[in-house]
Amino acid sequence: MGEVIFFILATMAVGGAVGVVLQTNPVGSLLFMVGTLASVAGIFVLLEAHFLAAIQVLVYAGAIMVLFLFVIMLLNLGHDYEPDVKRGLGAFLSFGVVGTLAGVLAGQVRGAEENPVYQFFPGPEGMDRLLQEQGIVGAIARPLFTDYVLAFELVGVLLLVALVGAVALAKKRA
Repeated sequence: MGEVIFFILATMAVGGAVGVVLQTNPVGSLLFMVGTLASVAGIFVLLEAHFLAAIQVLVYAGAIMVLFLFVIMLLNLGHDYEPDVKRGLGAFLSFGVVGTLAGVLAGQVRGAEENPVYQFFPGPEGMDRLLQEQGIVGAIARPLFTDYVLAFELVGVLLLVALVGAVALAKKRA
C-alpha cells in the first residue's frame, strides 16, 4: 500500500511542478507549487522523516509561499484568477488519478523486494539506528551538508533569484 501512495504523491509532485512551469497565471503557478511542496511532504512522511515533512510544510509551503503571494499581489495584475484556479485544480487532480493507476500497476508488476522507493533510503529500522547513533540533527544535517549540499545550495540560489526577479518586475510597474 505504501508503494501505491508513493506513486500517487510522486505523480502529483511531478504534475504540480509541470503546472508551475506551464501556468501563465502567477497565482495558479503558486497554487501548483504549494501542491508540489505538499506532495513532497507526504513523501517525507512515507519515508518516516516526520521532522522534514513538518519543516517542508511550515517553511516552504507556508512561509515561502506567503512571500511569493505577497510579491504577486505587489504586481497587482488586475486579473480574475478564479477560472485559472479551477482549471489548475482539475489538472492537479488528474495527475493524482494517473499516479494512483501507476502505483497500482507498479505494485502488480514488481514485487516488494525490488521496491524502487526504498532503494536509496534506510527505511524505518535504518532510521532508528541512525537516530540512536547520531541523533535527530546529525541524521538530517550530515547527508544534507555532505551528499546533497549542491542541491541544497541550488535551491537557495533559485529561491533568491525568484524573489529578486519578482521584486524587479514589481518595481518596473510602479
